[in-house]
Amino acid sequence: MNRQRTLFISCIYLAGFLQGSAFVLIPALGNILTAAPYHFSSSAYALLFLPQTAGAIAGAVAAGWVQRRRGMGQLFRLGLLANLLAMLLLLGAAHGSGQLAYALIRVESLLLGVGFGWTLAAINHYSAHFFSRSASAAIILLNAVIGGATALSPLILSALQRRWNWSVWPLALAVGFAIAWLPRLPEAGDEAHPAFWPRGLLPFVLVVLIYAICEGSFGSWASVYLSVDKQLGNHAGTMALSAFWGSMTLFRVLLAPVPERWFSRRRLLLASAVGIAACFAALPWLSGIWVLVGAFALAGAACSIYFPLVMSLSLARFPEQQTQVAGLVVAALMVGEGFGSYGLGQLQAAMPLDRIYLASAFWGLPLLMGAWFVSRPENS
Repeated sequence: MNRQRTLFISCIYLAGFLQGSAFVLIPALGNILTAAPYHFSSSAYALLFLPQTAGAIAGAVAAGWVQRRRGMGQLFRLGLLANLLAMLLLLGAAHGSGQLAYALIRVESLLLGVGFGWTLAAINHYSAHFFSRSASAAIILLNAVIGGATALSPLILSALQRRWNWSVWPLALAVGFAIAWLPRLPEAGDEAHPAFWPRGLLPFVLVVLIYAICEGSFGSWASVYLSVDKQLGNHAGTMALSAFWGSMTLFRVLLAPVPERWFSRRRLLLASAVGIAACFAALPWLSGIWVLVGAFALAGAACSIYFPLVMSLSLARFPEQQTQVAGLVVAALMVGEGFGSYGLGQLQAAMPLDRIYLASAFWGLPLLMGAWFVSRPENS
């Protein structure tokens, strides 16, 4: 039984690593897709984020419905299957060009979004289920694995592009999704007919939405900010993107085992909100490759704890509706990510990214207020 439990937990964390690796592929491919033989324009490239966002929102919102009809194990496997098909489409686009490649990547983006919504709802619920006595630490660690994958994926992609071809990485991910799909995980059911929108969930959804705008603003535009706006070259952009996700991962690993009596989760949330605002305010005034890469690393550290803590707090607040709650929180994450990714691309027609980052510092106020509210004791 212990061996089987270990297999199931390994499968969940493998799925998290694969999902994080696949999720960052479009931002990591930005410099490749805008060059020969693809020649995607900036607006065409920005549009690639929309199907992924729409698919993730739809998948996350429908996760509870799928779980009630097919079971948690099938929800998990359907998410992996959607990701597998997305990687196969990306492989097809890698060996094409022009409109065909663009069409394949748009469909890939949609499937990747749906897979993201279903898989994240399932693995967050499974983490809380398998580690019921330490659910908060388990969810933080799961998100550290996801963040670590997003940090490593651009570096792996870049290395493979220099040595062979970038399409080797989507192929490897496709094999990984197929392996994770093979075991049949046990059920971890919710109540039979949960409310679509549990009473009291709105504050959790709103703070995740705002947080995700900030994360998308950093993560999706770090590479462009250094390589284009600061004119520091493609390598500098890749380093900034990896520094952001790598620092986020490192701090999740470091903070996950910290006992509540040493540093309360509430204080961590409040500190995260202040740190995010400070990084936005500082970036426009900085220059130099290593200073800017360091600033994005600090931004990753500031972002590291906010989402997993709010997710764990929401699952603890609604223990009998965890799939539905996890799905809706993930949907909020993707709405915010979509605005932070696609929305910032559109805003740059009116103002430079420097000014957008400076104005984004004001997101710190609702993040701070939201952190205070959702981390209150339940009876207060």
